This record gives sequence, structure tokens and C-alpha cells, in this order.
Amino acid sequence: MSATVEIPVPDSLLLHSKDLASLQLRSRFLLAMKFFELGELSSGQAAEMCGLTRVGFLFEAGKLGLPVAELSDDELVAEFA
Repeated sequence: MSATVEIPVPDSLLLHSKDLASLQLRSRFLLAMKFFELGELSSGQAAEMCGLTRVGFLFEAGKLGLPVAELSDDELVAEFA
């Protein structure tokens, strides 16, 4: 099941987007990314929310600096060894 939420945004956000459709896509992605960061959505759920594949979502989130994996100290040492 999915629901739709309507969120008013300032007109100034349109200055950073080509059109309303791109603003909507970007907003969905950023909201999905934040819910993923908070642990409220899995990467698959977040990807579905913004219309991307799971790998595509993780790639885009990583480009914006969101850590997409939490590794322990031991895992980090093993990764870099």
C-alpha cells in the first residue's frame, strides 16, 4: 500500500529545477534519502519511493555524501587490508 502526501514548497525552489516535474522527482528522492538515513526505510523501499533501482538510489545517495553502509571498525580494517 502507498499513500500520497502533498507538501507545499516555496516558489524559489523552482529556480533550482528545470520545471515542476523535476522539482517533484528531486523532492521525492531527497525525502526518501532522509527516511533511509533515519532508518525508517530500507534502501529498496527508498528506491521504490523515488522511482529508482536500489543500486541507482544507493549510487545517487552516495554522491550526495550519505553513507550507504555502516561498517564496524573490524570490517573497515578488513576492507582496507
